[in-house]
Amino acid sequence: MSLATLSQKITKNFPLVVVSAAILSIIKPSLFVWFSGKLITVGLGFIMLSMGLTLKINDFFQVFKTPKWVLLGLILQFTIMPLMGWFLAKLFDLPTFFAVGLILVSCCPGGTASNVIAFLARANLALSVCMTTFSTLAAIFFTPFLTSFYSGSFLEVSAWGLFYSTVQVVLLPIILGLILSKYFPKRTSNISLFTPGLAVVLIALIVASIIGQGKEIILSSGFKLLLCLLILHLLGFVIGYFASYFLFKNKSVSRTISIEVGMQNSGLGVVLAQQNFTNPMTAIPAAISSLIHSIYGSVYAYIINRK
Repeated sequence: MSLATLSQKITKNFPLVVVSAAILSIIKPSLFVWFSGKLITVGLGFIMLSMGLTLKINDFFQVFKTPKWVLLGLILQFTIMPLMGWFLAKLFDLPTFFAVGLILVSCCPGGTASNVIAFLARANLALSVCMTTFSTLAAIFFTPFLTSFYSGSFLEVSAWGLFYSTVQVVLLPIILGLILSKYFPKRTSNISLFTPGLAVVLIALIVASIIGQGKEIILSSGFKLLLCLLILHLLGFVIGYFASYFLFKNKSVSRTISIEVGMQNSGLGVVLAQQNFTNPMTAIPAAISSLIHSIYGSVYAYIINRK
């Protein structure tokens, strides 16, 4: 079996790989918890670099010709998701610390994992990267004030911290990939045969690492919270797809917006919860959110690639 064929098989079995890794991390966390800190940052950066190899400069100009796509994604991201987070917290009568944590993660921007899922789900990758970048910048204002509005608490967000993270993990690797693709097209074309499988392996390591590190918290977090997060992210994917398809009648764009709306930057939610709330349990919803939207995204990509 060639490496290219192996990569294709891994990609087509994305959800199985991710779920298996998550289960193993619950059974034996030490298998995955070593993949943390800077390794996660480097892993995501490498994934974004591999994606950049598949892009052309013209892809981005095409996106900017239709800013309404990005605008709709931002509107859904910062209106529908926070409102649903608040509604579910009220509907299920969550404890205050879980309710605030749920609202917080629902107010977070799209995360870099959504770019990976967009890549694997054959969505509009350039649009996905643009939406992640713009939603992260918009989150400097929207995340603290929406969280304050819906939960009654105010969060200070480091604008430069968010900007630096976006540049480091998304923009710079993508730009480097674009440059390599432009000046070394033959070599990058060969490398691109293996990048989807590598992306799956790295995503599995990241998810399993997060689950392994938060094993005890996740197992004791409560059924109602888990149900709230399952509904929140599922509705994000569904509403994102059908709202955009109703307006644009473009499946690739609809898949992209669906992924961006349904997947939040849960890591940001964990950090903000830890830094701004005295109760450590406020960070639990964001930690569990990371697993749920990764599984949803994995299944989504799997379904698309089976067609």
